[in-house]
Amino acid sequence: MNWLIKPYPLWENCYSLVRMFVGITLLYHGFEIFNAQQIADYGKWLKDLHFPVPVIMAYIGKGSEFVGGLLLVFGLFTRTACVLLILTFTGITFFIGHGKVLTEDQHPFLYVVLSLIYLFAGPGNLSLDNFFSRQK
Repeated sequence: MNWLIKPYPLWENCYSLVRMFVGITLLYHGFEIFNAQQIADYGKWLKDLHFPVPVIMAYIGKGSEFVGGLLLVFGLFTRTACVLLILTFTGITFFIGHGKVLTEDQHPFLYVVLSLIYLFAGPGNLSLDNFFSRQK
């Protein structure tokens, strides 16, 4: 029972595995960038919300989800990817959504929170960022 109250990590690589899982979920959502009909539907939706150049904005949003997810999976340029994801999901939460982070807009806001964690804490042990920093 002592391990339940100790402050040190039980398994240091768990942090990296959570990062990879978050990246995979972002890849899943961002993969819609390759579906022209889906992007057109998002463009119509953004047009109804009075966004400028709605189809381009849909490509930018889905592209940042895809690229950010890919970078998180590998832990490469993690902090840069997190800044991109924070900007994207803050926009989704507060400009597309209603900013109701406790009710309607939890999903995109959780990506903001997770990105903030990895922005400040780094990618963890199992990452290309960690590998390349050890090489120097």
